Amino acid sequence: MTAGPTAGARPRNRKQLIVEAAGQVFSERGYHAASMEEIAAGVGISAAALYRHFPNKYALFAEAAHVMVDRLVAELDESPPDATLRDVLAAITRVTVRHRASGGLYRWEARYLGREDRLLLRSKFAHVVGRVTELVRRDYPLTDERLRATAALGAIGSITMHHTSIAQRRIEDMLLNAALSVAATDPAAAAPSVHSIELPAQPVPRTRRAEILAAAIPLFARDGFANVTNAQIAQAVGLAPSALYRHYAGKVDILVAACLQAAGLLAQAVERSLQQANDPRQAVVALAAAYVAYSFEHNTLNSVAEAEVAGLPADLQRPLILAQREHIAIWEEQLRTARPELDSRQARLLIHAGFGVVVEAGRALRWQDAPEHRDAVTSLVTSALML
Repeated sequence: MTAGPTAGARPRNRKQLIVEAAGQVFSERGYHAASMEEIAAGVGISAAALYRHFPNKYALFAEAAHVMVDRLVAELDESPPDATLRDVLAAITRVTVRHRASGGLYRWEARYLGREDRLLLRSKFAHVVGRVTELVRRDYPLTDERLRATAALGAIGSITMHHTSIAQRRIEDMLLNAALSVAATDPAAAAPSVHSIELPAQPVPRTRRAEILAAAIPLFARDGFANVTNAQIAQAVGLAPSALYRHYAGKVDILVAACLQAAGLLAQAVERSLQQANDPRQAVVALAAAYVAYSFEHNTLNSVAEAEVAGLPADLQRPLILAQREHIAIWEEQLRTARPELDSRQARLLIHAGFGVVVEAGRALRWQDAPEHRDAVTSLVTSALML
């Protein structure tokens, strides 16, 4: 075990160590749940010492948000003009895997950035997507090259959203191959899905409690749970803020209800999809089609559930994490039956890569729900799974 710096010994790269520690804490705990004291402890310094480098938590968060994307941009800018798509995606994969512990803040936490910081971050990611799009167009001259590039990057970026542990080289190889498979897939050629299912609808709010939940979900999605006040929720349903407590003990209980609703709808979608499958490969494709359909149809609810669960207290997280694990277990069983050469961890790595494809491809399509979009994204997901 390597000992940390001794008292009085100040490493020359302390600011870099602080930023990297902060990225991991923000990624795991969320912006509002993270504290400067917790970040300082991760570096082995006092909170007072931390404030010598950063005036406040936001300044630290803003800098942490740029660490990985700056290194991605540097890798791309240093790559030779004749670099292949494989070369560039391999470099992106290495950087992303190296920063997997802190990369999760990009997907959900960037909404807490101020407008200028957010636009700067987006411009850097747009540079990365643009370069990859050029190479996808050159190496695989099909249709929808930007969608394919974005989806391939989603497969790689998925490693920041889970903790599945495999040897680093194996992770890099699997993610690279999944991304290349996605890039080589023509989404316009996707056949109309034979696994179209009637998704369960969000319950129609027929009680005041249900009305409160329905009003809170879009507010959480737009502004982030921590930024929404009880007064805003109450105003949306025509109540006094104090009246909310007749139906929910607190704002966090509304969030838990939203997360449980999302988990229930997804579980129903999975159950319906598997009823249509006749063999393991069909089962995996059906799961992909159901997950894509759920993500498009219930995007607002799903984004809240995915973004906010990490900030919940541990006791409230438990049933939600259990539901997530049960969902992954269903995928794992079907994928390993269809691809018996995969072990459990490899299967989970690819499943999360498929989820990453859905997130980034859906965003690229602005979550415009249409049959052709669902079919295109489903085909990209199955390519990531290399069925």
